[in-house]
Amino acid sequence: MFSVAQHLDLVLAQCAPLAPVTAPLTAARGLVLASPVVAAHALPPFDNAAMDGYALRFADVASAAPDAAVSVQVVADVAAGSAADPPLAPGEAARIMTGAPMPTDADTVVPLEETTSGSAFPARGCVDVMRAAREGAHVRRAGEEAQAGAVVLDAGVPLGPRQLAAAAAAGSSEVTVHPAPRVAVFATGDELVTPGAPLARGQLWESNSLLLTELVTAAGGSVTHVELARDEREALRARVATVQASVDLIVITGGVGAGAYDVVRQAFGDVLDFREVAMQPGRPQAFGRVGGGPPMFGLPGNPVAAAVSFEVFVRPAIARLRGLTGETRTFTATAAEGWRVRADRQQYLPVIVDGRLVRPAGAGRSHFVARLAQADAYAVVPPGIGDVRAGDAVTVLKATGDG
Repeated sequence: MFSVAQHLDLVLAQCAPLAPVTAPLTAARGLVLASPVVAAHALPPFDNAAMDGYALRFADVASAAPDAAVSVQVVADVAAGSAADPPLAPGEAARIMTGAPMPTDADTVVPLEETTSGSAFPARGCVDVMRAAREGAHVRRAGEEAQAGAVVLDAGVPLGPRQLAAAAAAGSSEVTVHPAPRVAVFATGDELVTPGAPLARGQLWESNSLLLTELVTAAGGSVTHVELARDEREALRARVATVQASVDLIVITGGVGAGAYDVVRQAFGDVLDFREVAMQPGRPQAFGRVGGGPPMFGLPGNPVAAAVSFEVFVRPAIARLRGLTGETRTFTATAAEGWRVRADRQQYLPVIVDGRLVRPAGAGRSHFVARLAQADAYAVVPPGIGDVRAGDAVTVLKATGDG
């Protein structure tokens, strides 16, 4: 059998970041930067007030105290967005709003709360200053966040709301990104029928295509084709051929074993690499390319095995196609209770996380879908470790879609 690491190496060796495209900020959420975002101008571009108050010379009010207020004459008013630069003589001040440009003759802002004007906040007249913290107080200086040309966001950064806002503040209206990988999902099996349809003897409601569609989407991919395929070799080959030119990745579940009716092995046994991987669940795996097409996965049909296989192999492939690096998805936790482990395979056990404690989700064997639904992560136990005992430290793999 191959190790998990060996099979993952095979997968990642055939996956490379998708060619960059240019996207407007409004269409870039969730995509990964292919090129850095640099500041088009200094941030902020001018000295501005950090609080509502009065712009003045610090020297005029340096001695101000609650019991010895200093009076200044308010002679101007500067609002946010104003281009005004009113002259201020010694002893004069301008009422100023947060974000408004500082008058050239002023070096400090005294907040409204540190004057006797109260809620009146007059734009003209005499105002008593009760305190001035220091010269330059409450002033944001031009370029203190970033100088023009400085890198604001590095390549490889996924774009969320805060990153998009930073790009906009830096003057960018569009960014260079890796597109979301387009993914085709096939579920195979003559025994599978659409959920809600009447079940005949030997039939099951199909859930893997929905499971994988949602996992792909949560991992940053875009599912463009979903299909329930029958156990017919030539038909499956034809269906795959129709979509492979329009997608970046193909994921098929079911039919990857060595059974007489395992259609994926029958259809693609000459082009895909079929392997036994030392993992539980998820031992049968297939991967490769068909006729120069995109990378294609063959995953087990067991729902939990399919979910685990996605986390261990498909999600890293999607991350690579997206141009994402350095994704951290594991942490260390403590087993709240013990469980049995096969010593010859790497175990991925669905678990419920409670702070830094984990316990097995549900009960019974790995094919129980309810067990998967209750879990929010997977405990990873390497081969050769043996049974887990309460209190043992275990590695936990976060489940896609659960933070």
